[in-house]
Amino acid sequence: MKTGSQGHGGRVRIDTRVCYAAAMQRFTISLEEELAADFDAWMAGRTYANRSEAVRDLLRAELERSRRQDGQSTHCVASLSYVYKHHERALSGRLNSMQHEHHDLTVSTMHAHLDHEHCLETVILRGPTAAVQRFADAVCAERGVHHGHLNLISVQEHGEHVHEHADEPGSGLNKSAGKRWPTHSHIKPAG
Repeated sequence: MKTGSQGHGGRVRIDTRVCYAAAMQRFTISLEEELAADFDAWMAGRTYANRSEAVRDLLRAELERSRRQDGQSTHCVASLSYVYKHHERALSGRLNSMQHEHHDLTVSTMHAHLDHEHCLETVILRGPTAAVQRFADAVCAERGVHHGHLNLISVQEHGEHVHEHADEPGSGLNKSAGKRWPTHSHIKPAG
């Protein structure tokens, strides 16, 4: 923000900040009193600041479910969480092998010890929705894995590209390193 004050030295205050907000549409819904009371209680239990935020989250969740059901969710990001028995016969090795066999889907894994027998693992996944779902199903089906839950979010891919940090703009070359800059793709949540 550039600032100044009118008068002293002829300076003028100019606000150069730009704020981008999603366009919003307003609509009204009618609910029976009992349903409205239940909704308000549900909202309060989840600490929503207002009904609009709660309705937006419910709509997003239902639209996401519908996209997956209709086969429109082609790619996703996901977190797969589960508890497993650390001493179960070769289970930790099998789970680790499954992640390595699906390195194209597995982004990262976090492992926490709950007690002497149980571990909690969360795996961040990214890729084709059907492949991510199959991987999650296979992990949760392993003997000794409990409380498996997949949180899947549909995404839109924006294709591979290179950020130009090149010595010769437009070439994709990094002369100082003697190689091309790596390509990557950006994604954003669908809807």
